[in-house]
Amino acid sequence: ENADPQKTAFLLRKAWTLYSVTPLYRFHRTRLRDYARLLSAFVAAEKQKGLAVEVGVELDIKVALSSLGDLRGSEQDQAALLVQLSSRSRASSRSSEDKVVWSGWFCSVFGDDLSENVPEDFTCLPLFLAHGAESYTSLVGSWFQKTFDCCFRRLAISPLNLSWMVAMWAGCKLDRVASAVELVFSVPRLSQPLDISYAIHPEDAKALWDTVQKTPGEITQEEVDVFMDCLYAHFHRHFKIHLSAAKLVKVSTAVASAHCDGIVKILHSQYLPGVLMLLTELAISQIQ
Repeated sequence: ENADPQKTAFLLRKAWTLYSVTPLYRFHRTRLRDYARLLSAFVAAEKQKGLAVEVGVELDIKVALSSLGDLRGSEQDQAALLVQLSSRSRASSRSSEDKVVWSGWFCSVFGDDLSENVPEDFTCLPLFLAHGAESYTSLVGSWFQKTFDCCFRRLAISPLNLSWMVAMWAGCKLDRVASAVELVFSVPRLSQPLDISYAIHPEDAKALWDTVQKTPGEITQEEVDVFMDCLYAHFHRHFKIHLSAAKLVKVSTAVASAHCDGIVKILHSQYLPGVLMLLTELAISQIQ
């Protein structure tokens, strides 16, 4: 809730690929400049081997590491860590600004379940979000794994967790006109892929959730099930299709969108901490 909207604006409206990360061993925040220099040298060396080479103009890659102190949920959480790779064409003037070609950040928002149980030498930042070429994600992940003895794993989102997300986010109050709540389902066992998109007016979705939720501020699995069953029943009444037989693969709301492949786009700064808290919880559950 203390996150400065101006400092975190660049995190919004981008498609972030999610990873879970085991605790970093002997990571020291006072050495960020050294780490940036070492990571930059590593990326340059790997590019010489033919990895992540840009076609056309040769680009110099610079690495910057910085703390995002506002992005944490409790005092026990470590401040978020931002990693940015920037490029500057050798043909361009020295005064021209570097262009960010890849961003990634580690964070922990109310990640107390993990941080309470690790020794002092470990830093818990279980959620990693990456935006940019997968080749750079692989390079950065490889360097962190070798340097801090940690492990990166892609973080998928189950249909159950997607249903929780759409229920939680559909019930959020927004200070501006909200976009439709959309659910995308994949129909299994067909020779040709078939997706079904189901859009609900945001006010209707919120009104439904308000009738389902018994205690404001608290959500139960039973309430999420009732909410989804109501949406399924409405769809079946009109189209005679049982959505419960299909797989929920994506949800979109005015707060955020999420895909089962572990790709998330956060759209509203007011709910950034809440979304990150949920994603941190998913990352920790995969580690444990």
